[in-house]
Amino acid sequence: MSIKQPFTDLEINTSVQGFYKGHSVEIALISKAIMVGLVIWALVWPANANKVLGSWNSQILANFNAFYILIVGLFAIFLFIVAILPQTGKRVMGRPGEGTEFSNFSWFSMMFGAGLGVGLMVFATAEPIGLWGSNPVILSGAVEANSEEALTSAYRYTFSHYGFHAWAIYVVTGLSLAYYAYTRDMPLTIRTALTPLFGRLMNGFLGHVVDVLGVVATILGVSVTIGFGISQFIDGVYAVTGMEWMMNLTGEAPAPGTVGLIAGLLLVMGLSIISAVSGVGRGVKYLSNLNLVLSLILLFTFVVFGSFFFAMTTYATALVDYLVSFLSLSFGAYSPLSASAFAAELPPEAVPFADALRGGATNAWGSFDAFKAGLEGDAAALPDEVLQAAYAAGETGRQFGWQSGWTTFYWAWWIAFSPFVGLFLARISRGRTVREFIVGCVIAPSLVCFAWMTILGGTAIDLEISGGADGAIIGASNTAKLFVTLGQMISGGFLSAITIMCVVLIMTFLVTSADSGILVMNTIMSGGDQNVGNKHKIIWGVILTAVIGTLLIAGKVGGVDPMEALRNAMIIGALPFTMVMGLMCVALAKALYRDGVRARAGTLAANPAE
Repeated sequence: MSIKQPFTDLEINTSVQGFYKGHSVEIALISKAIMVGLVIWALVWPANANKVLGSWNSQILANFNAFYILIVGLFAIFLFIVAILPQTGKRVMGRPGEGTEFSNFSWFSMMFGAGLGVGLMVFATAEPIGLWGSNPVILSGAVEANSEEALTSAYRYTFSHYGFHAWAIYVVTGLSLAYYAYTRDMPLTIRTALTPLFGRLMNGFLGHVVDVLGVVATILGVSVTIGFGISQFIDGVYAVTGMEWMMNLTGEAPAPGTVGLIAGLLLVMGLSIISAVSGVGRGVKYLSNLNLVLSLILLFTFVVFGSFFFAMTTYATALVDYLVSFLSLSFGAYSPLSASAFAAELPPEAVPFADALRGGATNAWGSFDAFKAGLEGDAAALPDEVLQAAYAAGETGRQFGWQSGWTTFYWAWWIAFSPFVGLFLARISRGRTVREFIVGCVIAPSLVCFAWMTILGGTAIDLEISGGADGAIIGASNTAKLFVTLGQMISGGFLSAITIMCVVLIMTFLVTSADSGILVMNTIMSGGDQNVGNKHKIIWGVILTAVIGTLLIAGKVGGVDPMEALRNAMIIGALPFTMVMGLMCVALAKALYRDGVRARAGTLAANPAE
């Protein structure tokens, strides 16, 4: 029986002359219109932009929190099945006998630097410390915040946010693109991943929409990453130089000011554009290798001078706990607690005060003592046991607030980041098997991330448990926690040298992320052509700079956190691409199954396009 060959005749019309030569005019203009519109809105009406983005974000979290949680769990399970099945895992993404383009060291260093480099620098200390003080187990009342008993649950959720789930998001996109590009000789662009489902429809307007969603998500995901990284970069420069003009010194702890953030942004993005112009084989590759070397020096410093035994003990117990809890972490989703549902759980004497009690009882960032202290009038006079019951009635609301503020934020961040990281992973992975790609890009980097989180974060927690830090690390801003931990751990000239090295490392991580993002955006808009003109790299570097800068200003004008508008825009932009990724999984499952049928029938060509 003849088996139909897969659709590979993907046509993306690109201009043959003029300014947009080699680019899809439709994708480029629609993407630019969306981004320029966002920049003008945030620049001219910053307070309104911050308010509206915040309102949309709240509505999305209220309605789609469970969707985000469940679909990311399905991504991880899907990849596990694809890797473990012999007929899919052994498939080579390339022509017969074709070798890999990059060595394992360069391959790993590039995926590591592009995927989570900046995130690890910011959150390797901030994440474990933050979750040590607030996580679902603490919110349930099972353990006390910032106690030794809270350590296991803190790392359970730390590993969840930076482990298999995070990298599975990247690999769903990356594997889809790499499989079609290297086994079917199709363009390395987002719409290619949906051709098994929609075929020739991807040649028209629907394909443009998919690619534009990929570009918008990429810009917003990279923007949040660079925003956090720039903040930590300014914290590091301040620690080295003491230049106060870069900082906002009016709060409880010094934090980067708007002027400092914009100055750092201009420096980093200027270097990123220069690196992007040099191409992936030079700038990105060399910077990624430097990143990995400097990262190992920083890690070794914590191994020697930090709490290494404490960290390794924590690593072993936390990894086991994470694996045991994997399914519950994947599919334990919460929805908002309505006023009526909260009132129904209250004891009779508390029902008249339901409105006064609900806000504090459902606050994921408070505690029972803070809940009591915030009550006024007759509600504050209720017996302690009634208040305990009212606080317990709000647990579902607290769990939803925590999950949407922590886990769903991360899932949206990684999803918005996935067109960039996924396409970049595909770009550097020609010639590898499907199983090698999944294991190499999910399990291996996750284990390294876990080591970072336990060695750096474990040292910070141990310094707090022992009393040596005396609350200094907990009280520091998230982007300053690394430098405060170093200051508690070492001193003198060595501290200055390591701090300077960290500043350089943060800058190179930022440059790697930004220039890779610029390259990926241009690859999408050129229909998968990886050799785009330098002028378009420069233009999109300027647009990316403008998006980050104006949203940082809008966040500061509209509130107290410069990152607020960036985070809100990213979560909004990630939602439609999440749905695209769900379709990618269905399409890849169909393609792998049909290619398996063709292979058994002897009709699968080594390269169907040939």
